Amino acid sequence: MDVTFTLPDITADVPLPPLFGVRQRWETQPLADVPGATRAQLEALGLRARITPGMRVAVTAGSRGIRDVVPITRAAVEWLRLAGAAPFIVPAMGSHGGATADGQRQLLASLGITEERIGCPILSSMEVVQIGSLDDGTPVFMDRLAHEADGVLVINRVKAHTSFHGTIESGLAKMCVVGLGKRHGAEIIHRTAVDGLKRLLAPMARVMIASGKILGGLAILEDAREQTADLVGLPPEEIGAEGEARLLERSKALMARLPFHQIDVLVVDELGKNISGTGMDTNVIGRLPLPGQPPPASPVINVIVVLDLTPETHGNANGMGLADITTARFASKVDFRTTYLNVLTAGLVGLCKGALPIVLPTGHGAVATAIRTCGRADPAEARVVRIKNTLHLEHLLVSPPLLPEVAANPDLEVLGPAGWEGLD
Repeated sequence: MDVTFTLPDITADVPLPPLFGVRQRWETQPLADVPGATRAQLEALGLRARITPGMRVAVTAGSRGIRDVVPITRAAVEWLRLAGAAPFIVPAMGSHGGATADGQRQLLASLGITEERIGCPILSSMEVVQIGSLDDGTPVFMDRLAHEADGVLVINRVKAHTSFHGTIESGLAKMCVVGLGKRHGAEIIHRTAVDGLKRLLAPMARVMIASGKILGGLAILEDAREQTADLVGLPPEEIGAEGEARLLERSKALMARLPFHQIDVLVVDELGKNISGTGMDTNVIGRLPLPGQPPPASPVINVIVVLDLTPETHGNANGMGLADITTARFASKVDFRTTYLNVLTAGLVGLCKGALPIVLPTGHGAVATAIRTCGRADPAEARVVRIKNTLHLEHLLVSPPLLPEVAANPDLEVLGPAGWEGLD
C-alpha cells in the first residue's frame, strides 16, 4: 500500500517533552532448564505408556511470540521420538497466516519453528474434519492432518484473553478449538462475539477431547519478563476444565502491567500478532472496545499512538483499531487482505479492532498531535509513557509529570534522561 500525505504543519507549536528511563523491579524465578522441565512434564503425564512404536503424533504450534517456544517444542519432539513415536508439527492458528497452508508455515518459520530447528516434519493444511457437535448442533472441527494422526499433543501458553474474561481464556482449550479448528473453528467460536467465547470454548474443547485424539497438553506460564516461569502437563480431562482454570489464575498474577493508572499519551513503538492476538494486549492498555463489555478499570489512557508494525506479523495489523493515531510508515506496511481475513473471521470481536487510526506522516507529528489533543491545557503537563510493545514493560520512558509517582513507588527505578530515538 502506497501511502502519501501532504499535510499542513499543525504540530510545530507542540514540543515533545523530555523523557526519563524507568525500570520496573520484578522478582522472578524462571525455569533454569526449560528442555528438562518439558521432558519431566511429559513423563509425569504418563504418555510413555500410551505410545506405541511408530505412532504418529501431531504437535501443535501456534502464531504467538512465546519466548521459549522453540526449545519447548524441540524437547517435546525429541521426547516423543525417544518414546517411540513419529512426531510432526501442525500449525494450530485458526485463520492466521492469511488463512493459507503456506502462509501458516511461513508464520511458524518467522517464529523460529522450522523442520531443521525442531527436528521433525511440518505438515500444513487448511482442511478440517468435523469430529462432533454440541447438543445445539454447533459443529466442532479438527485439522485434517491432526485428525489422521494417532494422537495430538497440544502445546500453548496460558494467559488472559484480550477480548473477554472467564474461567477459561487463552490456552490449551483455545488451541484445540480455534487453533486446530482452523478458519472453520475460528469463525464458529467468534460468530456470536464474546458470548461464543465464554459459552462455547470449554464445551467445544470437551467434544474434541472426547474424540480420543488429544493425548494431553503442555501449558506454558510466563512471568512479567516473558521468561518461562513454569511448564505444566495436563491430562486431556483437565484441558478446558479446573486444571486449566487454575493455571489461568496463576498466569494473571504473573503478567506485566503498566505501573500508572492515568496516562495522557501512550506511545507504542510496535504492534503485531507476535506480540498479542490483538496486536497490543488489551489487558495492558485498558481498552476493550466491545459493545456491552466494560473495559478494564486500569489503566485509563487518553490517546494511544502506534509507530510501526513488527516484521514477524507479516503485515497483519489486527488491533490497529485500538490506537488513535499512527504513522505513514505503519500504514504502508499493512497487508489489508491478511488483516481483514483475521479481523472478519473473529466477527464482532475483531471488527472493532480492525479500523485504521488517524495516519500522520511522521512519528514526531503523531506524538505531537497526541499531546495536543490529550486533554491537557498545558502540553508540558502531559503524562506521556513510551514502550517498545505491550510484552516488554520492564523498561519504560516517561515524561516529567510522572516522576513523582515513580519516586513514590518502591518497585520503580529512574535510570536517567532519555531521548526520542527511533521516532521517525
